[in-house]
Amino acid sequence: MSNTERFSAELTAIGGHVFIAPDVTQAREYIEKLMLERGGPARAAARPAVARLDLSPITTAEKLSDVRIGITQADYALADTGTLVVFSEAGEGRTLSLLPPVHVAVLEESQILEGLDELMEREPAFPERSSAMIFITGPSRTADIERTLTVGVHGPGELHVVVLSATIRDK
Repeated sequence: MSNTERFSAELTAIGGHVFIAPDVTQAREYIEKLMLERGGPARAAARPAVARLDLSPITTAEKLSDVRIGITQADYALADTGTLVVFSEAGEGRTLSLLPPVHVAVLEESQILEGLDELMEREPAFPERSSAMIFITGPSRTADIERTLTVGVHGPGELHVVVLSATIRDK
């Protein structure tokens, strides 16, 4: 099983959604359809993978707390757990992936790694790169002492990952 297939299976098993985009047009259409269906303002990070999609004008809100859909770029994904790895960088603060009820992450297929060991090999000096390395495994979930599971209380209730196929990476 490839890293992409395993990542998709693991994330789907915990309630996430994965769309493998065969081309830029279909990636853009998937995100624009989500924005139309979910409604409300959205905000897109100023990162290369997101910019490559050339999304149609986005209705945004002045306050991040009013944004319904946050569109970010994931720096890596870990196939063995279905986890996204996001570095906090200029153009994309931490809250855009954490505060809106719907999080859409754009991910280059080549950045899907086998697991944490491979990530640490690729990013041995990550504290020099970013003030934060955020791990996102599925939609936000929490449970009380009685094990009653609630989704979306402490973060996005929906997580969609748009994987840009290796064949379209350089547009």
